[in-house]
Amino acid sequence: MRFIHLDSIDDERVAAYVNLTEIQLRNRLEPSKGLFIAESPKVIDRALAAGREPISLLVEESWIDGMSGMFDVIEKRWGDDIPVYVASPEQLKRLTGYRLHRGALAAMKRWSLPSVEEVCRGARRVAVMENIVDHTNVGAIIRCAAGLGWDGVLLAPRAADPLYRRAIKVSMGTVFQVPWATLGDSPADWPEAGMARLHALGFKTAAMALDSRVAHEELQD
Repeated sequence: MRFIHLDSIDDERVAAYVNLTEIQLRNRLEPSKGLFIAESPKVIDRALAAGREPISLLVEESWIDGMSGMFDVIEKRWGDDIPVYVASPEQLKRLTGYRLHRGALAAMKRWSLPSVEEVCRGARRVAVMENIVDHTNVGAIIRCAAGLGWDGVLLAPRAADPLYRRAIKVSMGTVFQVPWATLGDSPADWPEAGMARLHALGFKTAAMALDSRVAHEELQD
C-alpha cells in the first residue's frame, strides 16, 4: 500500500470523497467507470470479500495499525500500489460534517449488475422495493433481507440507489452479500411489465399497502 499523509482535504487526489456528488460518482451507462464510497472497516471488509475493487482508501491515522489485515488482503488481490490517504480526525470531520467513529472510507469501483433473471434463477423468495426513495430505508430493507435469508432484492425504477453511501452504511455492507438488480430504468418498466416479468419467472406476488379507500370501507363497516 502507498501511504500518503494529507496536508489538506482540498487535495484533488481525494476529490471523490469530498467534491463529487452521488450522481457524479454513479455512472449508470458505464458502471465500470462509476464509483461508490464505503464507510467503516467492517463495511469495507464485506465489500472486499465480495470482490469489489478498491481505488483508494482514506483513513484516520489512529486506525492504520488495526487495518493491517485488510491492507494485506488488498495487496494480495489487487497489488501494493493502492493509495491510502491518511488524515487527522479534524480533517475527516470537515469532510463528512460529523465525527467519523469508524475512521475509514474507501472509494471502490461499481460493477455491472446482474439481470433480474440471474438474480431470480434458483431463488424462492425475492423482495421487490417499489419506489423506496429514502436511502436509509433501502439499506435497512436489504439488511433485513439478509437477516431473513431472502434470496435476492429487486428495485423498481424509482427506488433509491443501494450504493449511496448512507444506504451502504445502514445495510452494514449486506448490499455486497444479497444479490440485487433493477427492474429497469423507465417508469414503463414497472409495475405492469415488471410484474409480468416476475410471473413469467414463476413467482407469485404478495404485498401490503396503505390505501385510504380500504380504510374508509372498514370504517363504514
